[in-house]
Amino acid sequence: MTTHVALLGHPVAHSLSPRMQNSAFAATRLDWHYSAFDVVDPVEAVHALRALGFAGANVTIPHKQAVIPACDETDGEAVNTLIFGDRVIGVNTDREILAGIRAARACLIGAGGAALTLAPALPADTRTFSRSGEWPPDCSGCDLIVNATPVRDELLVEPRAGQIVVDLAYSADGAETALVAAARAAGCEVIDGLEALVRQGARSFELWTGVAAPVDTMRSAVRTAGHPPGTD
Repeated sequence: MTTHVALLGHPVAHSLSPRMQNSAFAATRLDWHYSAFDVVDPVEAVHALRALGFAGANVTIPHKQAVIPACDETDGEAVNTLIFGDRVIGVNTDREILAGIRAARACLIGAGGAALTLAPALPADTRTFSRSGEWPPDCSGCDLIVNATPVRDELLVEPRAGQIVVDLAYSADGAETALVAAARAAGCEVIDGLEALVRQGARSFELWTGVAAPVDTMRSAVRTAGHPPGTD
């Protein structure tokens, strides 16, 4: 009997998570399936998924905070992964995106749920910029820049050599965002949106299944999504 998990967000049509997770299930020979649902009310959606027997879900923009009331237990004020059982457990796997990064001062762009899920992994000296607060972003003196907004085509900040740049935004066709292109041109260390997707998704996979994630398979699935078979 197939076990089901889902993605809850608005919008979700662009998401590569179904492709990535279903490739991982196939590679590990698990009879699981991942579907994306565009929902406005994540709490109601969680109740519906549980009634249908789903094992869990991912939560993306704009619901990482709004889904908290549906959880019996969480590890923060915003979560991106839900595990269903007798209780609903909300977990933040986004922090895996920054695992291994050493930074003394960070510039965080965005103040929504995505920013909140990254906050536990950011240095104490982090300046947060948003259009509803301090703007424009100023990354001077920072060794880490994090874009936690969905902005892809506008360069919100000018990266400099020696900085680490993490951009959560990505295009389904694999095209570089304006920030990633500028960061690579400047010689920065870069974690782009596709790599960020893989890092958090691998941890979600392991929490749901108890099986080690096939990270190389997941990475290949998202990196080749915008190309016809047999091309690079």
